[in-house]
Amino acid sequence: MKITKLETFFVRPRWVFLKMHTDEGITGWGEPIVEGWSHTVAAAVQEMGRYLLGQDPRRIEHHWQALYRGAFYRGGPVLTSALSGIEQAMWDITGKWLDVPVYQLLGGAVRDRVRVYAHVGGTGVDEYISSAHGAVERGFTAIKTSPFGAVRFIEDSDFVERTVARIAALRDAVGRTVDIGIDFHGRVSPAMAIRLIRALELSHPMFVEEPCLPENVDAMAEIARSTTVPIATGERVFTKWGFREILEKRAAAVLQPDLSHAGGIFEVRKIAAMAESYYVALAPHCPLGPISLAACLQLDACIPNFLCQEQVCLGEGYLKQPFVVSEGHIDVPTGPGLGIEVDEDALSDQLYDGNWENPRLRHEDGSVADW
Repeated sequence: MKITKLETFFVRPRWVFLKMHTDEGITGWGEPIVEGWSHTVAAAVQEMGRYLLGQDPRRIEHHWQALYRGAFYRGGPVLTSALSGIEQAMWDITGKWLDVPVYQLLGGAVRDRVRVYAHVGGTGVDEYISSAHGAVERGFTAIKTSPFGAVRFIEDSDFVERTVARIAALRDAVGRTVDIGIDFHGRVSPAMAIRLIRALELSHPMFVEEPCLPENVDAMAEIARSTTVPIATGERVFTKWGFREILEKRAAAVLQPDLSHAGGIFEVRKIAAMAESYYVALAPHCPLGPISLAACLQLDACIPNFLCQEQVCLGEGYLKQPFVVSEGHIDVPTGPGLGIEVDEDALSDQLYDGNWENPRLRHEDGSVADW
């Protein structure tokens, strides 16, 4: 079997889908994307195609090593995301060729269903509560929210009280049996994060995500040591080498590698095994499309230290059979490969020019704030 073509699609709202073709008629799908850099990643996929065309897609690890290590420059969000989508597509092809789901090739399922969480939010407390009630009514038993925009290095007490009140109202609305993750989005300084997390402890968050930016692991480790709230991070960390220091310095209790950014399915399987030896959980990051979610579900099915899966799209308008949430879970897929069938007729209605950009945050004095 040989790879004959790498076809990319810019898909609303901000995604890139990859269709890998072979000379035996088996195709595989992946999702290589850095949000806001769609054209750049798509170009990287095509450049990697100079090596891939004519190769056997079933030699997944060999091709991963060749693409990651075979050039002088390696890593980073663009190259690793392009590689991630390619790797997903090769697993999809291999599973279809063997007529088994990917998780069967990674040791088999350790669970029958995968817990997922929903995003909630709004401009005021009432909208937050309404959004949370909607998620619970749809069957979710875990939710996540980002309760603020731009944050100064040191905020006033009113900011702290408003944030605490918003999360407390959310807790009162959903009760004690629904888990709440709080995403700081890397917008908060370490000193401010320590103050804010201590004030939020009474709401018993499932985790606080990216309490500060991930570049300085020592700063995140200091935050982790200051609180009983589990700290989560990983969406902007790539490959096993990026997660090594986080684990060694006990900077997080929950790792959140993104399978479309961190290196793909098998690379995150390695990260999960590393985390397992530190008694650290995995909650894969996935604010992306249904192909990325499908890859996550294959991983979630077969790792013992799985916590909960992020999702924003169950596949309506993209997949012939979208995923279904029941009692806060998605059943482990049983179909071959990634376990999905992309609806290419419906997909044609979702295509766009790929020119999405994330909003830029500003402080009140006009200076740039961390997104």
